[in-house]
Amino acid sequence: MVTTAALLEREAQITAIRAQGAGGQNVNKVSSAVHLRFDVAASALPAELKQRLLALPDARVTAEGQVLIKAQRYRTQQANRRDALARLQELVEQAARPVLPRKATRPTRASRERRLQAKRLRGAVKALRGRPRD
Repeated sequence: MVTTAALLEREAQITAIRAQGAGGQNVNKVSSAVHLRFDVAASALPAELKQRLLALPDARVTAEGQVLIKAQRYRTQQANRRDALARLQELVEQAARPVLPRKATRPTRASRERRLQAKRLRGAVKALRGRPRD
């Protein structure tokens, strides 16, 4: 289930836009930022990987099933293009990693004792805040 960067690059739509923020004249004249749009449903990825990618709790994955990445970290369009594709590759690899089920464990005796000791100390501090008793 290994996806290549070439496959993702071939299927991604990349648009050059003007970057935001400081940068002087260069930022106003040159379209160095990149918008990457990747349609998950229309891609050649395996069906299971598509489902896992769409189920990721990531703001870059839209409800329409597209991955949107905006790259404007670098001054050149080529560097931002590489950055956007690397971030897409990273997102796909994250979805490809299997989620390991949590093994239920019990707290050790020492950790239970530390917790109870901390509760006793905290209770003692709070008891000192009350009215003085006779």
